[in-house]
Amino acid sequence: MTDAAALPGQPRGGALSGPATARAVNVLAPNASAMTLDGTNTWILSEPGSAHAVVVDPGPLDEGHLRAVVDTAERAGKRVALTLLTHGHPDHSEGAARFAELTGTRVRALDPALRLGDEGLSGGDVVTVDGLELRVVPAPGHTADSLAFHLPADGAVLTGDTVLGRGTTVVAHPDGRLGDYLDTLRRLRSLTVDDGVHTVLPGHGPVLEDAQGAVEYYLAHRAHRLAQVETAVENGHHSASEVVAQVYADVDRSLWPAAELSVRAQLEYLREHGLI
Repeated sequence: MTDAAALPGQPRGGALSGPATARAVNVLAPNASAMTLDGTNTWILSEPGSAHAVVVDPGPLDEGHLRAVVDTAERAGKRVALTLLTHGHPDHSEGAARFAELTGTRVRALDPALRLGDEGLSGGDVVTVDGLELRVVPAPGHTADSLAFHLPADGAVLTGDTVLGRGTTVVAHPDGRLGDYLDTLRRLRSLTVDDGVHTVLPGHGPVLEDAQGAVEYYLAHRAHRLAQVETAVENGHHSASEVVAQVYADVDRSLWPAAELSVRAQLEYLREHGLI
């Protein structure tokens, strides 16, 4: 989900199906929209030469897409052994139960309502499958149940909707909270500074090769938007819809309902910190 702010240096093209790193292959879901950009990126992850793969975010309940993910893995000589979810929004998770039927896999997620099997996910977990290692990074903010997956062997992080390949994301109030989101961005920045992460494998949009630059831009963008919201309130615009009309005047009006979610999160943040 995007508020469509332009991120300098982002690729001009869209997301593409195919290999992105030595261990990550994207299968793009056919659900393009203003909110999902080119569609949902479904990631197939596996260690080179291994027989098993992990799938992150099967995407919408689209039979053709789900079977294409299975076929892509099988053509590479891989059997899907596990399904993971970055968060519960339907464009990422709606197809998970059907995908589990097709592959015979468990579905692991932070939210118990999304899991199939006894095992969930939480920050700090390490998932290993046939030599592949994924480190689970807590990433609340876009939603309360958001996770990221650090793929250390490729210097990459799968960010779901927390960082997109184009534009910036929505803090989906009331489930999403701006304070949590800023903490998550700082956590991701630490991965780029301290843990060698240089590539973002996003939930929507093209791969980003400058992970640190993207996260720094997101932090700067949030600070700028927050200042704009604070100014709008000082100028007498107190409702979320009034603030959106002031702050997001340059954004396509079709995205204003999503922008209003972020504005509500920003207003809540400013009130909590005694700034308005």
